Amino acid sequence: MWAKLARLLLVNTLSCGLEICMATGTIYIPPLLLEAGVEERFMTMVLGVGPVLGLVFVPMIGSASDKWSGRFGRRRPFIWTLCSGVLLSLFIIPNASRLAALLVPLPHFLEVLLLVVGICLMEFCGQACFTPLEALVSDLFPGEEESRQAFSVYSLMISIGGCMGYLLPAMDWNTITLASYLGGQEAFIYALLTVIFLLCLLTTIFISEVQGKGEVSKKRPISSTFPTHKASPCCTLFFLFRPKHLRMVLGGCLSILPELRRMYKQVPLVIRRLFMAELCSWMGLMSFLLFYTDFVGEGLYNGVPAAVPGSEGRLLYDEGVRMGSLGLFLQCSTSVVFSLLMDRLVKWWGMRVVYLTSIAVLALATMVMSVSRYLPLVTLMAAATGYTFSTLQVLPYALICLYHSDQKVFFPCSNPRMSEGQETIEKRLMLPPGAITQHYRNELSNEMSGPGASQPALAAAPTRGIYVSLQMDGTFSAAPAPVEPARGMCLDMAILDSAYLLSQVLPSLLLGFIVQLTESVTAYMACASAFSLLAFYISSRMIFNSTDLERSGNS
Repeated sequence: MWAKLARLLLVNTLSCGLEICMATGTIYIPPLLLEAGVEERFMTMVLGVGPVLGLVFVPMIGSASDKWSGRFGRRRPFIWTLCSGVLLSLFIIPNASRLAALLVPLPHFLEVLLLVVGICLMEFCGQACFTPLEALVSDLFPGEEESRQAFSVYSLMISIGGCMGYLLPAMDWNTITLASYLGGQEAFIYALLTVIFLLCLLTTIFISEVQGKGEVSKKRPISSTFPTHKASPCCTLFFLFRPKHLRMVLGGCLSILPELRRMYKQVPLVIRRLFMAELCSWMGLMSFLLFYTDFVGEGLYNGVPAAVPGSEGRLLYDEGVRMGSLGLFLQCSTSVVFSLLMDRLVKWWGMRVVYLTSIAVLALATMVMSVSRYLPLVTLMAAATGYTFSTLQVLPYALICLYHSDQKVFFPCSNPRMSEGQETIEKRLMLPPGAITQHYRNELSNEMSGPGASQPALAAAPTRGIYVSLQMDGTFSAAPAPVEPARGMCLDMAILDSAYLLSQVLPSLLLGFIVQLTESVTAYMACASAFSLLAFYISSRMIFNSTDLERSGNS
C-alpha cells in the first residue's frame, strides 16, 4: 500500500509544481498587465490567447502522444518539451522591463509585448502539459476504482500546489535581502518558482512508464483526425513571432476547422456530453478563479490598479489582491480535504450526486459573492468552491477511465454516413426516427437469445450500430456494424482538456467588455453564477454508467 502511495506521489509531483506556477500566475498576471498600462478589456483578452493556442495544439499533442514510441516512453518527451516553455516564461515575465531596456531606447511597447508573450507562453505550455500528465496517471493506474483513487491523489497534489501558489503572493518578501537584490517581490517569487519547478521536473526521470499497456495506443483512434507529426508542437509557437509565417500559421489553423467539425461528429455520445458538462462547469469556476483577486481589490477594497505606486488607491488595491490570495488559498485548502474524502463520497453518494452537488455549491457561492460586500462571507464562499475544484479534477477523468474500461458498451460504432443514410430511408418510408435501428436491434436480440447464443454477443447486440441499405425492390437490409478500433486514452484526455481551455477563452473574451459596460467588477461573479446554473442543467444529462447510456438511447 505504501509503495503504491509513494509511486502515486512521485508521478504527481510535477503536477503539484506546475500548479504552483499556474496559481501564482493567476494572482500576478492581471495586476502586472494593468500596471503596464493594458486596459481591462484587453487584459482579459490576453488571458485568452494561451487557451486559444491550447485548443489548436492540445488535441494534436494528445493524438501524437498516443502514437509516440521511444526510449523515454509516450508521455515524458511531451511533458519535458512543454515544461521547457514554462521555464522560459518564468524568466521572461519578471524581466520584461529589463530585457526591453537592453534592446530599445524607448522600451515601453516592447516591455508590454514581452510581458504578453511570456504570459501566453506560460498559459499555453502550462495548461497543455497537464494533458500528457493526466494520460500518464491513467496509463499507470488503469481501471475504474484504481483510476479514481489515482486521480484523487492527482487532485490532492494539484490542490496542495494551488495552496502554495496562492500563499506565496500573500506573504511580504520585500524584507528579505535576496528579494531586494533581484528587483522586488515579483522577481523573487518568480525566481523561487523556477527553483521549485526544476526540482519537481527532475522527479520525472525516476518514473518508469509501462510500455505496451497498451494495445490501445498501438491502434489508430477512430476519432483522431489531427496531424500526428513527431516534432514538438511547441515549436510552432516560435513561428508566430515571425511576420512572414503568420499568414501560413493562420491558414493552417483555419484549415483544421472542417476537420474539427468532422471529428466532433465521430466523437461518442458519452464524450460529447462529458465535454459539454466540463466546458460549462469550468466556465463557471474559471470566471471566479481568473478574476477573483481583481474583484476583491476593486470591488471590496475600492482600490485602483492603475494608480501611482504608493498612492492610497494603489495600496488599497494591493491589500485587496493579498486578501484575494488568502481566499484562493482557503479554496485550495478545502480542495485538499475533499480530495482526501472524494473516494468515500463517491462510494456513499455515487458520482452523479457528488458532481451535481459540487456544481450547485459553485452556483450558490458565486451568487452570494455577487450580492454581498461582507468580506468574511465572501471569503467563506470562495473557500466553499474548493469542493467544486476537487470534483472537476477527479470525476471527469475517472469517467474517461470507466468509458475506456468497457469500450464496446460506451463507444459503439458511430459512422456518420451510416446515420445519414438511415435517416433518408426512414423519411422515404415515413417511419419515426430510429425505427429501423430499433427494429433490427430487437431482431438481433431475439436471434442471439437462442439456445446457442453467447452472453458477450447478447450483451453487445443492443449497443452496436446498424448498417442500413435500401434495395432496388424498395425493401431495406441491415447488419450489425463492425466493432471500431480502440480509442486512444490521451486523445480523450485532450478533448477534456480542450473543454478546460475553451472555458477560459469565452470568459476572457466576454467578461472584460461586460465589466466595462456595467462599470462594476461584480459582473465577474454574476457571470460565474450564470455559467454554473447552465452547467448544472447540462451536467444532469451526463452518462455516469451503462444505465444512463440506455436511458439516453431511449430518450
